[in-house]
Amino acid sequence: MPGSAVPGSAVPGSAVPGGPGSGFSTPGGPVPGALTPGSMVPTAPTPSPGGAVPGGTAPGFVVPGGNAPGGSTPGGSGPGGPTGPAPGVGPQPGQGPGWGMQPVQSPGPGVQPGQAPGPALPPGQAPRPALPPGQAPGPALPPGQTAPNPAQAPGTSLVPAAPPGVVVPRPAPPARGGLRPGATTPYPPGAGPWAGGVPVPPVAGSSTEPISGIPGLGGPRPAGPQWPGDPVQAVSPFGPVRMPGVVPPVEARPALPVDGMDPADDAALRELVRLLGNSLSLAGGPDDVAERLRAALAQAQPALFAKLPGGPAAQVEQLAEALNWLVHHLDQPPVLVAACGRLGAALAECGVQPQQLQLAGAALAEAMRAGMAAGGWRQDFDQAWRSTWQHAYEWIAHGMATAAYQPTVWTTVVVGHERRRDDLAVIRLRPYLPMPYRPGQYARVEAPGQPGLWRPYSLAGAPRRDNVVELHVRAKSHLGVSGTLVYHTVVGSHVRIARAEGEMGLPESGRDLLMIAGDTGVAPLKALLTELAATGDPRSAVLFWGVRNLGELYDIDDLTRIAHACRRATVIPVISDGEAGPYASGLVTDAVAAYGEWSGHEVYLAGPPVMLAATSTALQELGVAAERIHHDKPG
Repeated sequence: MPGSAVPGSAVPGSAVPGGPGSGFSTPGGPVPGALTPGSMVPTAPTPSPGGAVPGGTAPGFVVPGGNAPGGSTPGGSGPGGPTGPAPGVGPQPGQGPGWGMQPVQSPGPGVQPGQAPGPALPPGQAPRPALPPGQAPGPALPPGQTAPNPAQAPGTSLVPAAPPGVVVPRPAPPARGGLRPGATTPYPPGAGPWAGGVPVPPVAGSSTEPISGIPGLGGPRPAGPQWPGDPVQAVSPFGPVRMPGVVPPVEARPALPVDGMDPADDAALRELVRLLGNSLSLAGGPDDVAERLRAALAQAQPALFAKLPGGPAAQVEQLAEALNWLVHHLDQPPVLVAACGRLGAALAECGVQPQQLQLAGAALAEAMRAGMAAGGWRQDFDQAWRSTWQHAYEWIAHGMATAAYQPTVWTTVVVGHERRRDDLAVIRLRPYLPMPYRPGQYARVEAPGQPGLWRPYSLAGAPRRDNVVELHVRAKSHLGVSGTLVYHTVVGSHVRIARAEGEMGLPESGRDLLMIAGDTGVAPLKALLTELAATGDPRSAVLFWGVRNLGELYDIDDLTRIAHACRRATVIPVISDGEAGPYASGLVTDAVAAYGEWSGHEVYLAGPPVMLAATSTALQELGVAAERIHHDKPG
């Protein structure tokens, strides 16, 4: 009859799907032979020895997780024979692989060991947890809501653990809202029975201990390596957590050196600098080495230095500065490469070809060896200089190629600044690199503090004598390029000069020369006189310099000195206003017409645009052909 205790059967009231005692409950704990939660019982109506009723446990049957006498548990050694099902018991026709094994429904949470399950609950209502002794029950919960279990520790599983040595198979939890295996009540919404974390189905060979909850994530922290004193961050056993649409921060790479080189090369560069510096000192210093180097190169390449501006002394000076600069900047490859490129561009402007520099390395090593005592020249010195020159030669050749499609600019240093008048200064500039120009040309100049502003000025220098460029600048105000050069430039300031322009220059015809200048236009004609003196040209040259008063003859002394150095040169100042003193007075064109006949001369003009137009017209009236009148276009 229902509710009777039969040896080997389940306790009345335990839920055994398919058994006669399903849906009944009787106070009291489990009895020997009773099923425990999670055990599996055969449901076939096969009679078994011992008079077991359907729903009971036959001797020799496997009760996973059970502890009934007469059954054998996996991993256990209780009576009833070896582990496994009884002989002859197997699936019957029409049954699946799991025939005879139905899950026994768990009494549910709140049933403590040794306590009988309570009355059956209506569908959809979860049982309430057991109350401690002496505590009154709380108010009833709405249908579908589960009361919290105060005895449940946070982060632990509510699934009862199996006794030691017993393996309890657990089906994978269904999706939220689905049915549990063997149950008719869907999972209620919310955290579900796994508040501390979703249990993972066991795999073969894994532990049967319940899986603890997934540890919480720490708060945000700055990206990068952990600093000393930072709290240790918990590491998730499931790997890094990646949120959808969130890109994890990427740890920054170590910064590369500014020059892009391997820091390990710094030691080699320092050693190379040491070898070059020591050998240069032992060879007599940069000045002595530069003098021997120029002599060796001039002997091997006679046409090389003929293309460079300045005389031998100026060229030796530039070579010495180059050697000294090379030793002190060899450990800065980007600076060295850029400087060699600029040197190549400057040499290309002078007309030097790359093949003319191929012997420079051997000549440099020989110039170093010749200045040392016997036995002082070592193999490491020789290798250091030759390898250094080989790299420099490649960078110089590259700079020569770029000069064909990039404008060349020279950086100069102010070596002289004279205020000849309140608004006028004579400025001498020395380029760091060879700067070619012809006497009579002009160049565009960028003043310090005026980036991008370029103004043309005539070059009054002696390219055959030295590497100094002279500018005559008159300023109308303290602003602009002219104002900066006159009022704000001092010795040591840096001025940039572009490529020389203009068509004026000494003619090859051999005719005598007539020169007419107005105000600061005397600068390019001064350069022509200097060239006549430097070359010993036998042609006659007459220079008329028209100014308004005697105070504007700011460069008469230099002009007179240069004219005396020429074979046949004369300087005639013309004063248009005020006292003329020992000089001619009136308009410069009248003085030219009164001086002589000029139809057979080459005529050169320089000055303000109005003066150029008026003088050119007057000369043509005097019989000078227009093709023999030379001046640059007003700029």
